Amino acid sequence: MEILLTTLNSKFIHTNLAIRYLNSFCRDLANIQVEEYTINNSIDYILKEIYKKDVDLVVFSTYIWNVDDTLKICKNLKQISSHIKILLGGPEVSYDFIEFMKKHDFIDYIIYGEGEVTFREFIEYFLGKKNINKIDGLVYRDNGNVIVNNPRALINDLNIIPSPYENIDKREYENKIVYYETSRGCPFNCQYCLSSTIKGLRFFDIDRVKRELKNLIDARVKQVKFVDRTFNANKKYALDIMKFIMDNDNGYTNFHFEVTAHLIDDEMLEFLSTCKEGLFQFEIGVQSTNIDTLKEVGRVQNFERLSYVVNKVSSFKNIHQHLDLIAGLPFEDYESFRKSFNEVFDLDIEHLQLGFLKMLKGSGIRNNADKHGYVFKGYPPYEVLGNKYISYEEILKIKDIEEILEIYYNSKNFSLSIKYIIKNYYKEDSFKCFEDLAQFWEEKGYFKVSQGKNSQYKILLEYYKEKIKNNFDLFKEILKYDYISLGRVSSVPNFFEKIEVEEFKNRCHKFLQDEENTRTYLPEFENTPAKNIIKYVQFEVFKYDVLRLKENIYEKLDENLNTILFIYNLDKKVFEKSKSYKVTI
Repeated sequence: MEILLTTLNSKFIHTNLAIRYLNSFCRDLANIQVEEYTINNSIDYILKEIYKKDVDLVVFSTYIWNVDDTLKICKNLKQISSHIKILLGGPEVSYDFIEFMKKHDFIDYIIYGEGEVTFREFIEYFLGKKNINKIDGLVYRDNGNVIVNNPRALINDLNIIPSPYENIDKREYENKIVYYETSRGCPFNCQYCLSSTIKGLRFFDIDRVKRELKNLIDARVKQVKFVDRTFNANKKYALDIMKFIMDNDNGYTNFHFEVTAHLIDDEMLEFLSTCKEGLFQFEIGVQSTNIDTLKEVGRVQNFERLSYVVNKVSSFKNIHQHLDLIAGLPFEDYESFRKSFNEVFDLDIEHLQLGFLKMLKGSGIRNNADKHGYVFKGYPPYEVLGNKYISYEEILKIKDIEEILEIYYNSKNFSLSIKYIIKNYYKEDSFKCFEDLAQFWEEKGYFKVSQGKNSQYKILLEYYKEKIKNNFDLFKEILKYDYISLGRVSSVPNFFEKIEVEEFKNRCHKFLQDEENTRTYLPEFENTPAKNIIKYVQFEVFKYDVLRLKENIYEKLDENLNTILFIYNLDKKVFEKSKSYKVTI
């Protein structure tokens, strides 16, 4: 029996954990191939590649981002190879499966719920060792009828699933994100999340986790992304894993965790203060600061403690923090969302993600959609269009704000410029800043076409000149600073002012030849010829001492010609893309 386990990942760098578990749990029973495609591959290409494998059974792992393309592939595959059996599993087919099977008659089987044991028994059925009606968690056809077997009980001991990360082929994971889990389930009951439908929290054995992580570290994968819904639900377990990672750091791989900030106590904070910059990333789901909203969706949160923890971690300057908000939750109107945005933005974290509520199949919020008057897309990803509290027009405004936030804040390409605008002209109302900038883009038609890097800078300068006006020459220099801090450029765009200084190149060269200067600013280049240093640095003349604004964003500056040295050879560009110093040449 020839079996293909496959899926369509959202990006090439992603890897699918589900099909790896199925393979490791069943590879002793049959000849199993594992192949991953992406939603960016053409359907014709994927169809051709699957057809050429000439297998008996194709198993797809389905999600909101790939189900439509998966169905197109399955329908065509069945037409050209009617003998092939097609099985779907994953969250997108674990609910409403009877309707799904009736609508798509080319699908032969569905596994709903936790899939490893069900899939193993399904293969045993194909080998004549199991009755199909005895396989819990399976949906199938019998004489034109859709049959739903009993639900599958959750696996009590997760360690019965053989590790998919033994004997790793390094080439398989080169420059990839490896999705990894140490537990299943969640201690919370958020009604917009499918984890709320699974009761209890189960953990893999800690020794197994350490062994697998060591294999991934030795393979030098780019990133290990933990998919545990609340990684720090068990503090002792989480600390043990993070300490192991620190002790085995290879200097390359970093680790991403979804954590609940208010559960992080002072002992864990003390530990986190000691980790190396860039080793860990935290994703923290805030979703809203509206108390009524949080209560309605069953989300437990102590925002005061969360704020304390986030600020404390920020002070360590070693962990990138990514906080999430969700637009479209119950009781959160446009002004309430503005308040949530401002309160989270004021925490001054590295990344603020604006998401839009997805009415996922099986979620509590979808099951009670009528209560709050929800209108949502009837196709994946089932995104909210409006409810009793927020209109579609307001959702569209937030979508524009999200795009502007990505460009001008989350990119970190405009760090000093945006901070200067918000602090000096928006009186801490950061939402209003991005709202106004989004409206400016809409009025000018800039959303209609993709804007490149230089255009984004030019537009922000145009916006400032038209809407803010004060201290325009100073702001132009601040924006120029942000532009050059990203990386070495042969020349700055002509919408910035290029200040000419006599013999500037020669003076810069002499600066780099001075051993005292290299010891002070570039110790890693000590005893290195200037010609070998120059590709890692840039000197630029400014009309204002803009570096002082990094210490005090409110400082009033007068014209003061000065030179800034930018250094770009940073090992881990986590918080800044360069270092900069005011120098005399």
